Amino acid sequence: MAQISSNNGFKKCSSSPPESTRTKDVGKEEALQMEAEALAKLQKDRQVTDNQRGFELSSSTGQKAQVYNKQDYDLMVFPESDTQKRAVDIDVEKLTQAELEKLLLDDSFESRKTPILPVTPVLNPSLSAQLYLRPAIQRGQWPPGLSGPSSYTLPSIYQSTYSTKQTAFQNGFNPRMPTFASTEPIYLRLPGQSPYFSYPLTSATPFHPQGSLPIYRPVVSPDMAKLFDKIASTSEFLKNGKARTDLEINSKTTISNLQVSPKSEDISKFDWLDLDPLSKPKVDNVEVEDHEEEKNVPDLLADDPWDAVLLEERSPASCHLDRKVNGKSLSGATVTRSQSLNIRTTQPTKVQSQIYQKDPNGTSTLPTESSLLQEIEVQSEEVAAFCQSITKLKTNFPYTNHCTNRGYLLSPVTVQRNICGENASVKVSIEIEGFQLPVTFTCDVSSTVEIIIMQALCWVHDDLNQVDVGSYVLKVCGQEEVLQNNHCLGSHEHIQNCRKWDTEIKLQLLTFSAMCQNLARTAEDDETPVDLNKHLHQIEKPYKEVMTRHPVEELLDLYHNQVELALQIENQHRAVDQVIKAVRKICGALDGVETLAITESVKKLKRAVNLPRSRSAEQVTSLSGVGDINRSSSRGSLNPENPFQVSMDQLTAAVYDLLRLHANSGRGSVDCAQSNRSIKEAWTTTEQLQFTIFAAHGISSNWVSNYEKYYLVCSLTYNGKDLFKPIQSKKVGTYKNFFYLIKWDELIIFPIQISQLPLESLLHLTLFGILNQSSGSSPDSNKQRKGPEALGKVSLPLFDFKRFLTCGTKLLYLWTSSHTNLIPGTVPKKGYVMERIVLQVDFPSPTFDIIYTAPQVDRSIIQQHNLETLENDVKGRLLGILHRDSSLGLSKEDKAFLWEKRYYCLKHPNCLPKVLSSAPNWKWVNLAKTYSLLQQWPPLHPLTALELLDSKFADQEVRSLAVTWIEAISDDELTDLLPQFVQALKYEIYLNSSLVHFLLSRALGNIQIAHHLYWLLKDALHDAQFGARYEHVLGALLSVGGKGLREELLKQTKLVQLLGGVAEKVRQASGSARQVVLQRSMERVQSFFLKSKCRLPLNPSLVAKELNIKSCSFFSSNAVPLKVTMVNADPMGEEINVMFKVGEDLRQDMLALQMIKIMDKIWLKEGLDLRMVIFKCLSTGRDRGMVELVPASDTLRKIQVEYGVTGSFKDKPLAEWLRKYNPSEEEYEKASENFIYSCAGCCVATYVLGICDRHNDNIMLRSTGHMFHIDFGKFLGHAQMFGSFKRDRAPFVLTSDMAYVINGGEKPTIRFQLFVDLCCQAYNSIRKQTNLFLNLLSLMIPSGLPELTSIQDLKYVRDALQPQTTDAEATIFFTRLIESSLGSIATKFNFFIHNLAQLRFSGLPSNDEPILSFSPKTYSFRQDGRIKEVSVFTYHKKYNPDKHYIYVVRILRDGQLEPSFVFRTFDEFQELHNKLSIIFPLWKLPGFPNKMVLGRTHVKDVAAKRKIELNNYLQSLMSASTDVAECDLVCTFFHPLLRDEKAEGIARSADVGSFSPAQGQIGGAVKLSISYRNGTLFIMVMHIKDLVTEDGADPNPYVKTYLLPDTHKTSKRKTKISRKTRNPTFNEMLVYSGYSKESLRQRELQLSVLSAESLRENFFLGGITLPLKDFNLSKETVKWYQLTAATCL
Repeated sequence: MAQISSNNGFKKCSSSPPESTRTKDVGKEEALQMEAEALAKLQKDRQVTDNQRGFELSSSTGQKAQVYNKQDYDLMVFPESDTQKRAVDIDVEKLTQAELEKLLLDDSFESRKTPILPVTPVLNPSLSAQLYLRPAIQRGQWPPGLSGPSSYTLPSIYQSTYSTKQTAFQNGFNPRMPTFASTEPIYLRLPGQSPYFSYPLTSATPFHPQGSLPIYRPVVSPDMAKLFDKIASTSEFLKNGKARTDLEINSKTTISNLQVSPKSEDISKFDWLDLDPLSKPKVDNVEVEDHEEEKNVPDLLADDPWDAVLLEERSPASCHLDRKVNGKSLSGATVTRSQSLNIRTTQPTKVQSQIYQKDPNGTSTLPTESSLLQEIEVQSEEVAAFCQSITKLKTNFPYTNHCTNRGYLLSPVTVQRNICGENASVKVSIEIEGFQLPVTFTCDVSSTVEIIIMQALCWVHDDLNQVDVGSYVLKVCGQEEVLQNNHCLGSHEHIQNCRKWDTEIKLQLLTFSAMCQNLARTAEDDETPVDLNKHLHQIEKPYKEVMTRHPVEELLDLYHNQVELALQIENQHRAVDQVIKAVRKICGALDGVETLAITESVKKLKRAVNLPRSRSAEQVTSLSGVGDINRSSSRGSLNPENPFQVSMDQLTAAVYDLLRLHANSGRGSVDCAQSNRSIKEAWTTTEQLQFTIFAAHGISSNWVSNYEKYYLVCSLTYNGKDLFKPIQSKKVGTYKNFFYLIKWDELIIFPIQISQLPLESLLHLTLFGILNQSSGSSPDSNKQRKGPEALGKVSLPLFDFKRFLTCGTKLLYLWTSSHTNLIPGTVPKKGYVMERIVLQVDFPSPTFDIIYTAPQVDRSIIQQHNLETLENDVKGRLLGILHRDSSLGLSKEDKAFLWEKRYYCLKHPNCLPKVLSSAPNWKWVNLAKTYSLLQQWPPLHPLTALELLDSKFADQEVRSLAVTWIEAISDDELTDLLPQFVQALKYEIYLNSSLVHFLLSRALGNIQIAHHLYWLLKDALHDAQFGARYEHVLGALLSVGGKGLREELLKQTKLVQLLGGVAEKVRQASGSARQVVLQRSMERVQSFFLKSKCRLPLNPSLVAKELNIKSCSFFSSNAVPLKVTMVNADPMGEEINVMFKVGEDLRQDMLALQMIKIMDKIWLKEGLDLRMVIFKCLSTGRDRGMVELVPASDTLRKIQVEYGVTGSFKDKPLAEWLRKYNPSEEEYEKASENFIYSCAGCCVATYVLGICDRHNDNIMLRSTGHMFHIDFGKFLGHAQMFGSFKRDRAPFVLTSDMAYVINGGEKPTIRFQLFVDLCCQAYNSIRKQTNLFLNLLSLMIPSGLPELTSIQDLKYVRDALQPQTTDAEATIFFTRLIESSLGSIATKFNFFIHNLAQLRFSGLPSNDEPILSFSPKTYSFRQDGRIKEVSVFTYHKKYNPDKHYIYVVRILRDGQLEPSFVFRTFDEFQELHNKLSIIFPLWKLPGFPNKMVLGRTHVKDVAAKRKIELNNYLQSLMSASTDVAECDLVCTFFHPLLRDEKAEGIARSADVGSFSPAQGQIGGAVKLSISYRNGTLFIMVMHIKDLVTEDGADPNPYVKTYLLPDTHKTSKRKTKISRKTRNPTFNEMLVYSGYSKESLRQRELQLSVLSAESLRENFFLGGITLPLKDFNLSKETVKWYQLTAATCL
């Protein structure tokens, strides 16, 4: 092995250390023995060296030196260790690998040192350094400064910028730095500012120490060098990865006579003693030019190398050397292994508060304690710039501008087509001051609100010319919102809801001055400066607060008190423990960050406390040496200091260094634009990107027990994609000093030049933990343990907001997600706070600043090409790409082609997102072309421009231009899309962005937007990665919104906190005690309302003044949500009912309801009102939120179980429930129509969104017939599983009981065709907006929803919308889905299973529920009178629409001369009997007739038999006990209903005329769609209605077509057969290919409808012949055609 030797014994090895294997395990005792041997050998070598150099120590001093044993200076003590064994010498050459590993295993070996010298030297870690003495820091000196007039520096210990290789010793020694002093002048270095805890330092005033300086140096013998090399190569050392093997060497001689070879001058004491295998890769070929002046510098002596290492952190100066890497000269600081929170060299920066002061001599000094603490509260530079920008924005919205500062809410507006159609007139009731009764009149919904105001004023004023109509508004009764005067009445959502629910429209006429404007901003608000943190103290934050000044002051006071005490008392051991505890508290308060300086200072302090104070002076004298006295005397005298005092001063300095790091943690990037600092443009920088990941501080103890190893995945991304393959760090364990930390100290190099980096490049660091396999209970269980878990992620822009490349040390906050700090499988506790760890990353620090400059764009160049000039095939391909719904799925070839032809696309502006996503790259050299294209591009529609805010477009110019286009969006549209805009903030690189300005400016002008934005931002605070950014935006919103709005929002926050506490208590209480707990807990909420009214977080227009505690209750579901009833503050308003949930994440429900609302608005714009029920839902925090309760609605399960647990298999429950609440035929028909329309909308919406877990408890029906879905916990096709089977087997929920309501009976009717047409029309309308829905969902990917985590989750929506198909094909597709859903028995079975699971029937329903399914109320005999006689009088056959028999019951009551009649079906009699059996289980009830009948049920013979049986049953029932015969259930059964009061019901007979046609009669019509394209004729057979048969039986129709003339019948086409229906729906396409338009004009289409029969021949039902020359084949024709008795081929 080639070696380079020098007089100091250092050896440089040119080859890599050989791999060694561990031979056997080594115990602690053996390790201690080997350590003692090594120490004895070292002492012996030193004695020989000292004798040779002519230095002799006094015998008294030598005797005292022998007294110091391990306990005097070790941090950790093994009581059982024997110090007598340390007299044995070590033969280094004979040491085996096992013996070396034994020597290594003793942790205390690295800290064994001699007592600290009275004067502490400083070893500069720079390329050369001078060593000087630091004055002791007394307690009284803290206010004026830390160190008096002495200079202060934090040295740079960085590696060479962009260096590649280094040659190193086996032990990790790096020959980069000179060991000895330099005569170069010492320059003052001052800390600067950085947003990530970096310490920039620079040259300043030279420092000239005064007085005599004792000089020390360490002596390392060649044998010890050999020993260290061998230890560093042991397998045990490499395996365990010890953090530091600090072999401490006692020095008692000087280096004046030591001959230093040129090769050894490059050796740094720090690197030589760094035996840590986690060292960074070494740099090869680093040459350090020698300086002549170094030979003349007085020699310095350090007590031990690690003391020098520690003192490097406080070196007063450093010298500059020219370094050469691979023969090229580089300037700047060298990046060495990160031993602490690293510091870089740069110029000092001025910030908001001047940090550093100057003494009268001009020397910069340390900041005072007070000034340092003030730094903690100073905002970062980026935040300060953001604050200044928001202040400027605020001035654009003065409080005097009424348009942007109304102080009240405007009613939202939705554009609706065909508003002047049928039923366009509405009745309006307006309350006017001075009138006892409201003014009521009928007006057209298309009339503007201003016209309505004028009509109302006509009742008040005779001459409207004298009235300012514009000063009046119409306020909604019961809500604090007004209609918008310039919009038509019917466009307001409130008016649309009133028409939907068929409720009265109540308004109130007010003037502006009479309106409540308590939310308006005032002059005081305009004068108040913007403060981002002032108003956040009342906001409940999900993460641990950053340390503020006040706690730091308390901790420092505690620390200094302990220091003073320790310096005054004799028994210093206990006092030192208290000092160390105080230091630990400071480190713990600062996120558990413990610098190496603190660690080593604590060690030194523990060792120093064991030194006798009388030895201090003698120790210094003896160690100074005679040879140094002459040199020192020329500089003056300096009194030696107590080593305990020196150690305490070092510890204090280390503590203040840590505080300073945190003071700078909030600072912005260093102001690199210095006059004396060169700047280099990024596009000219060819160096590769590299950085060092050093450690993660503040590790939880749970992690230590749960995870064995940790590693980081470093990824470099742009536009949401990796620029290079992610790099994984090595896997390491945890270390423990004060706290646990993870230490990598690993250099990461991305093989990409900085010139290739876009401005918005992001560095992502994701921390993973490998589970501790040994924690499993058995080997088998270990196999099932999970793989690595993602513990947290942090992102860092490589260029700061000033566009400078990041450099220096960064301390990044990595917020852990909810489950990471918990034992796997446990649930977070109440009030869980997100923890954060501090990740230390070291970036190179060159002497120049790298800045990213935007390319210059020549705006005079206009390029626009005509699409028509392209060849047909190229043009067709380009148009095909442009007409695609989105950029998803574009191939690389398509993208390259589109980018090449981008200037042909200017006539298609909506394709810009496709064009930009096709750009080959976003490198600086290509940006000019891209920006040139942008400046020529026509403006996009706001909803189209929304896509440019996605992660695919990170470029700031693109995003700013997108926001400019989006500004055209209305406030109401923006309110609907706010969740996406809030999530898009995560894709902004910097805090101060155009998007933030846009949102805040809109919030300033609209209270509705400000309110919703507040709750969205507050909920986003829980985001582990972006919570801090949302906190700044939320602080800005609260600061600029004004005092009135701010106080209102904070009141809502308090209300939510109170309701959350109540919900938690009720949820944790037992079932029987829940109601009592609820009532008591609500009293506290009531006391909140006694102080003031409060707007509802769910809807700011609703104002509550108190609780209605008696009406408050809870639901019996798993989450036990509360039903909260509040009294409306407006006396003309109704009670406010909401549900408050805890334990469930409502964000997914919010998203699903938002998508459904947007779908409904799309349908309304196209004139399709599907009467959707859109209720509000708001997530107010972590797993809690508020949901609007829809009145007069029940779940399908609740309706179905009225007919027993198998009610889900029956067809009539829904229809009969609707008839109960809509007894008249007109009301029932209206409810049925509402059901048809709303059911169609629900089917389309739930299918498109892939909403799963559909059962009869999350589908609800309103008494008005509106159906709607709730509980959207599963969507995007993530089906609920039942074992290995999907519970959701059908495309959507459409059951036979729903079809029964749609058809109006069991058989298909034309109403079902209406339902199919509504579904297909709604489906095709949504398909046109495929790109919008994909963009909206894509923007929500970073929200953290469990079922929307990547772009792959959007595949379901895209596939469901079939964007590439035609409307006709989509109609056929959805028709098949309807057939599949209706024919699925799985849905009914799923309902049945849910009925069993939820079966909790316990007798009668509660008081607010009807006692019988067909009666809306419960009655008693006290109201109706006692029954004297009752009998079944007769029966009648009815059709409603199906044939059935109804029984007429004759009733005679007390006091009545004439009997009354009621009509009941057999099923209703049976329901009475079943419920009587439940109420009176111990009574003997009369037997009920058997329902089972052989043969047909609805025939006259069966009805006659049942009449007799039912009459006998009634006689037996009424003669039973009075408890049974006179109970409320029996009285309710006989109480007359609306259907009973109709006289025509008795005499009505069956009318079967339509079912008994005359023989040979032909009837019915067919609906066809005929179109022609691409040489193909398309005939879609849609529906057939009112078919007639000779025998009156239902046919099995199908359709057959021919193109005549056709002698060979080759043009025959057929549809499928529809079974047993007179009104079939086909929606099938019959295709004729290869026909030109000319040939088709000579042909006729013959269509025949036939019935398929199995036992006889098919028979003809009707037909039609259509000459194709009568059709315009250039467009689609959709029409009904009457069937005739045409000849069937």
